Amino acid sequence: MTILDARDRQVPQPGTAPGPRIAVTIPCYNEAATIAGVIADFRAALPGADIYVYDNNSGDGTAEIAARAGATVRREARQGKGHVVRRIFADIEADIYVMADGDGTYDASMAPALVELLQKNHVDMVIGTRADVTRDAGREGHALGNRMFNLLYNRIFGREFTDILSGYRVFTRRFVKSFPATSAGFEIETEMSVHASQLGIPCLERPTRYGVRPDDSSSKLKTFRDGFRILGMFALLMKETRPLAFFGLIGAGLMLLALALSAPLFLTYVQTGLVPRFPTAILTTGIAIIGVISAVCGLILDSLARARIEAKRAVFLSYRALESTR
Repeated sequence: MTILDARDRQVPQPGTAPGPRIAVTIPCYNEAATIAGVIADFRAALPGADIYVYDNNSGDGTAEIAARAGATVRREARQGKGHVVRRIFADIEADIYVMADGDGTYDASMAPALVELLQKNHVDMVIGTRADVTRDAGREGHALGNRMFNLLYNRIFGREFTDILSGYRVFTRRFVKSFPATSAGFEIETEMSVHASQLGIPCLERPTRYGVRPDDSSSKLKTFRDGFRILGMFALLMKETRPLAFFGLIGAGLMLLALALSAPLFLTYVQTGLVPRFPTAILTTGIAIIGVISAVCGLILDSLARARIEAKRAVFLSYRALESTR
């Protein structure tokens, strides 16, 4: 018999030592060509895990194929990977969560190694970085964008992640249940990385093989559309997590603009003692005032952001840490 604590986690009776509950979660949209193989591969790699497929309005029979393959199939009606991941994290109860895409590009045989890395090193997220991302069905634009986003991320948020867009991840329960998950689409992985960086959550990376999609499977990632959405998420998360830097940069830019516009006026005033262009002088003054207000807003919001970080950290620590193995 087991006893459930307040978080619905099984507590073994003396003399028993069951392993952690592992859930393999697979967000899917039109992956009929690959989903059965993905389920079979993860079942072989993690025989004791529960496998969940979350179907996101597929029109090609993905859900039916996944059910026949033995997975627990659930549906999320709101379109977008972010909505699916938020539903997964809210619904599923486990100690360790393995998340991978249903397109067959991630190496399921690496899952035990990623789980072991999580347990042995007592971390809360392990990212399976994509060793051959440049071979994503020949779409080199994705690889270039991936490198640019990683460089930009490390510049803004100061954490040395090498593949922030990888969808192959392993989490502890306390990471999953404390993650706010506000994104709607493919930018969800960026939000996960920022959450870890913001709270100082211990994470590790492990290179994994990244395969090529089969010919009858197409990528759902749209290079420009999703690229702009990820950039927008960068800006939003910078505003939320580093408001002093965000509004300070805006304020500095406005002040530089005001100085550039006012320089000719100042020179004219020094030479003649007159200010002939009053509209420009008024505009310059207004821009400078807005710049100062922006910087002050950033300073105030920075204090609020620190309080939010403390609150998020408290939620994160309210969940029991996963027991490490040696």
